Amino acid sequence: MKIYKEKNVYEATQERLKFIFENFDNIYVSFSGGKDSGLLLNMVLDYKRKHNIKKKIGVFHQDFEAQYQLTTEYITQMFDDNLNDIEPYWVCLPMGSRCAVSNFQMYWYPWDDEKKELWVRPMPDRPYIINLDNNPFDLYRYKMSQEDLYVEFGKWYAKTHKGKTICLVGIRADESINRYRAYVNVRKELMKDSQWTTKIGKNLYNGYPLYDWATKDVWIANAKEGFLYNKIYDLFYKAGLNINQMRVSSPYHENAKDSLNLYRILEPSTWVKIVSRVNGANFAALYGNTKLMGVGKITLPKGHTWHSYVKFLLATLPKEIRENYIEKFKTSIRFWWKKGGVVCENAIKELDESNYKIVNNGKSSYRSDKDRIRFLGTPDHTDDIKSTIDIPSWKRMAVCILRNDHLCKSMGFAQTKKQTMREKELMEKYKKL
Repeated sequence: MKIYKEKNVYEATQERLKFIFENFDNIYVSFSGGKDSGLLLNMVLDYKRKHNIKKKIGVFHQDFEAQYQLTTEYITQMFDDNLNDIEPYWVCLPMGSRCAVSNFQMYWYPWDDEKKELWVRPMPDRPYIINLDNNPFDLYRYKMSQEDLYVEFGKWYAKTHKGKTICLVGIRADESINRYRAYVNVRKELMKDSQWTTKIGKNLYNGYPLYDWATKDVWIANAKEGFLYNKIYDLFYKAGLNINQMRVSSPYHENAKDSLNLYRILEPSTWVKIVSRVNGANFAALYGNTKLMGVGKITLPKGHTWHSYVKFLLATLPKEIRENYIEKFKTSIRFWWKKGGVVCENAIKELDESNYKIVNNGKSSYRSDKDRIRFLGTPDHTDDIKSTIDIPSWKRMAVCILRNDHLCKSMGFAQTKKQTMREKELMEKYKKL
């Protein structure tokens, strides 16, 4: 377990929990059923009981319908076993979830009441389940995005509970750069200078008490403390996955599609329903780790340049999805032609040696030693540039399409406010598909 000078991460988290219970009137845990949120919920409840704290802890779970049966069993047991200590919010409402397994469907809708015959599993049968029949949330908009539902629930919880409220999230900085940024952001407002907190609204904060944990620390803590965990991880281990490859998330999400085929191996009965639920799931499971979906070495079809191949791929897509890609590709092209991007010295040397048409605009800022480079035209590919993957090319655009990377994250895009509004417009169009 990771050790600081005088304590390990488990002991450091105990201090953070003490801070949380002393400084916040209301606490709720965002619980997905995965290893990190499961550990966090167990630690919060353990701390509460050891210190004889009577106030209940909110537990918010967004149910994405398509999941392993073992995950459902784990979530059910965590709720049922702790009802005396928690306020349960197990949400099974129709919500828009990004779909990365289909060229023709940007979103799918868990618990879509118009497609009950396709549901991967029946609606959970517990008195605390929240669905369309008993929805208490004035915040809910029919088939709103999962991200919006998550955010609006936090606002609702803070509004309906008096005092300062914190949502505890089991993210760890070593899992992704975005999760690391959630911790290190120097511009965010904190709770009493605690860097692992973030103010997100009136009387509402997010907290990341496990931010510095490594994956192995999670399993060490579960073993030493005897915490209940999702037994799907045992099957992952038996299937040969290492601890950093094991993920519990929507099988159609961009972060999970590579392991979609595991459903066929681990839970065949669930697999049959998974591939029937969303168009393209079977294809993604079979070819998710091949060049057909932009993984590994991609071969350019005979008679094409990467530029012409991008045009061909775009022509095969529905209008809305094609326009989404075109808008992002145009944005990238304008950026690299007019403003330019920052690249390292070795990359500039490689670009010069390979006779790329570039203009060096000098240092990007007084605080940086890197130069800003503009391109006079977009390269067809940059296979000969080894020192960076950030150089623009038509090949990178083709890979985005092959991967169903609708946000173009692999090209460095993040979602802007304007794009979020555009996403909502697209979701309205896709509701009836």
